[in-house]
Amino acid sequence: SAGAAAAQGTCIYPRPPETIPDGQTATREQMVTAYAAVKQFDADIAAYNACLAMELQALLDSGGIDDARRAELEAMQVKKNNAAVDEAQAVADRFNEQLRVYKERNKK
Repeated sequence: SAGAAAAQGTCIYPRPPETIPDGQTATREQMVTAYAAVKQFDADIAAYNACLAMELQALLDSGGIDDARRAELEAMQVKKNNAAVDEAQAVADRFNEQLRVYKERNKK
C-alpha cells in the first residue's frame, strides 16, 4: 500500500564525526571535542536503530504483510541495525587508537 511505502525511509542515518584528530598533533581541546562527537554519534546511532525498530513495527501493525514479506523486512532491519552498530564501533575504535597515541605523547 502507499501508506506502508510512505512509512519507509523516515529514519535518517546519522553522519559520523567529520574527522578524528591525529593523536600525535592534537590538542587536549581537539581530543575532548572529538570525544564528544564520537559519543554523540553513538547516541545518534542508537536513536536511528530505535527508529528502524518503530518503523518496522508500524509496518507490521498496518497488516496485510505475509510471513515471507515479514521475514524480508525483519532481515533488512537487522542488516541496517548491524551496519550502523559496526560503523559506530569503527568510529569509536579509531578515536580510541588516537587517544592512546595522544596519552602516550603527553606522558613524555
